[in-house]
Amino acid sequence: MSPSVDRCILTVHAHPDDESSKGAATIAQCKAEGIRTVLVCCTDGAAGDILNPAMDREDVKLNLPAVRRDELAQAARIIGYDEVIDLGYRDSGMPDTDANAHPEAFANADHDEAVGKLVAILRRERPQVVVTYGDDQRGYPHPDHLQVHDISMPAVERAADPEWYPDAGEPHRVDKVYWTSWSRGRMVAMHEKFLEMGLESPFDEKWFDRPDQDDRITTRVHTGEWSDVRWDALLAHATQIDPTSPFWFGLPREVAATVHPWDEYILAVSHVDSDESTGDLFDGIPVRDAASR
Repeated sequence: MSPSVDRCILTVHAHPDDESSKGAATIAQCKAEGIRTVLVCCTDGAAGDILNPAMDREDVKLNLPAVRRDELAQAARIIGYDEVIDLGYRDSGMPDTDANAHPEAFANADHDEAVGKLVAILRRERPQVVVTYGDDQRGYPHPDHLQVHDISMPAVERAADPEWYPDAGEPHRVDKVYWTSWSRGRMVAMHEKFLEMGLESPFDEKWFDRPDQDDRITTRVHTGEWSDVRWDALLAHATQIDPTSPFWFGLPREVAATVHPWDEYILAVSHVDSDESTGDLFDGIPVRDAASR
């Protein structure tokens, strides 16, 4: 891609590790194509459980936010993010936990203040594409994931409106907003492959009882040569990802890469005409010269 072409994709995620489990291959592909890649991580991950027994140590527990920050930096390098921006909030924890009531928790953030922080980032980075979380999170209603959606959508709208946050930079209109999706189709395909190989599947009935949104998926980005990026980035989150987990690593990589080789998205907002069947999140967006920023 010519250096004069100025393209940017910005993703908004709740915790360190979400950037690795959702759309990592897409970002790696964008990076390889010369697109600027920016991650906004909204919380410090301080309330996350240590899920890898090898990291369940006192030194880790006492410094968990710093450890997770370092893990995020390593994962972001693996994926190919050009910049990681900390929105500055505390992990809210799961519903009805003590962490959920903490005054600095993301779930308790002043709405307009949190939106304003994201507006300032959007106006500075000026992405054409924003990836965030959707409006239906019944399958995993984590307070921070809900809050990501609740601040992202108004931030995109307000970033284009000069009446909002006039001191936050020049207004900027995002061309497309996508919501990440984890499809039932992916789970079924993985489950069936486990059984086909004579392995115990980590997908039990509770996974298939979740409401699905497969009918809303508009865009599938083929992970192709970038499939390893996701697994390597996940492993960088050593406190959160157990390398022996059958859910993440129960199938051989070369097999898993072929079972459901797409990152899936729901196109939520678009100001351009695009052919989503191309699997290109930038389809339909005119090339913008860098000098026009």
